[in-house]
Amino acid sequence: MVSFIRTQYNRSKKIIGMTSTLVGGFRAAQKVGAFGDGASRETLSPYVQQFCRRMAGSFGVKVVQVEPIPQTHGLWVSNHVSWLDIPVVGSVAPVFFLSKAEIGEWPIFGRLAKAGGTLFIKRGSGDAGSVSDQITAFLQGGSSVVFFPEATTTDGKQIKKIYGKLLKSAIDTGLPICPMVLAYVDQDGKLSDEAAYYGDRTMADSLKIVADSKGITAHVLPLAPISPVGKDIRALTDELQKVMEAGLAELHSRVLTA
Repeated sequence: MVSFIRTQYNRSKKIIGMTSTLVGGFRAAQKVGAFGDGASRETLSPYVQQFCRRMAGSFGVKVVQVEPIPQTHGLWVSNHVSWLDIPVVGSVAPVFFLSKAEIGEWPIFGRLAKAGGTLFIKRGSGDAGSVSDQITAFLQGGSSVVFFPEATTTDGKQIKKIYGKLLKSAIDTGLPICPMVLAYVDQDGKLSDEAAYYGDRTMADSLKIVADSKGITAHVLPLAPISPVGKDIRALTDELQKVMEAGLAELHSRVLTA
């Protein structure tokens, strides 16, 4: 009975925290005129980072920069472990996110995503080229963007195959590819399976598991920027694969104790 009460209390506390963060996000967006055309993405960036930091915290996730994250303008990439990656990455890097266009029509999260400067991708028959062109225009406008090149979530133990077609936007703009790797660690110093969203887990399952979890820390390690100059997509993809595999191994060696 006591365990049940504690579980319900922990869930309720996180739900209240998430709700409070959403309300705060709406208030901040109204304050800077983000629901209209009055806020530039440069103005929005610190608000987006603050909102993401609070959202991660509302789920009980502590975000730690293993090394300071450079606030570099470029095409950012990260390994992909969970839906938690969005608030974690957004809390430390000066980036905006990609989203399917239809999500922009959602009543709550859609409005906040629009207010937060999200790049809504209009897909045409799965055409990665058109998506890359949209990212290129976004980057040329002075805003950095992040995407997850594994194209799926993992258990966080390794880097899966990287799909590099969207790296074309770095080639087209000459801007650096800015990789980072992240790892979720539990109180015992092991990779947190609770944070990972993979396999047969549904979104509802994952939310429940995270809500019931305790002491998850998201460690984020920035890696050296990759210049796209003089390289084609295949060369960049191969280089990024090796860099992220080595980076994740280094991160695990630095933050895992069990």
